[in-house]
Amino acid sequence: MEISVKEFDHLTTQELYDLMALRSAIFVVEQDCVYQDLDYKDQKALHVLGYEQGALVAYTRVFAPGDYFDNASIGRVIVAKTHRLRQLGHVIMRASIATLTERQKVRQIDLSAQSYLERFYEYHGFVATGEEYLEDGIPHKKMIKIINTP
Repeated sequence: MEISVKEFDHLTTQELYDLMALRSAIFVVEQDCVYQDLDYKDQKALHVLGYEQGALVAYTRVFAPGDYFDNASIGRVIVAKTHRLRQLGHVIMRASIATLTERQKVRQIDLSAQSYLERFYEYHGFVATGEEYLEDGIPHKKMIKIINTP
């Protein structure tokens, strides 16, 4: 999978359309969750895009400390339904973590994980903190990753 990282202002119209279509297909249609995806946070995010054969198949958006949460954060983690079970979620997460640690030099990354994906995020060094909560009607857990730097 080819990874591209772009600021909002550097996304082409087609890239923006593709990422919004993928987010809508998964978070709104597949998960049957009516929520406001267009939240005016995309303009502050770095967009981590994963392509195979020219098609967007994986995506996250990442934030520098203070742009969304107090700490750096990763959100909107998705892999196209047609490309699951191929470890692409792990590839896009590694790229997202690397983007934050290399570009922002962060020491902690936060995320709001759908509870059923807790083990996936644990694999990447995240630890659940606090109680489970509902976000847009879906059970979530706050998870953090401490970056160990020499």
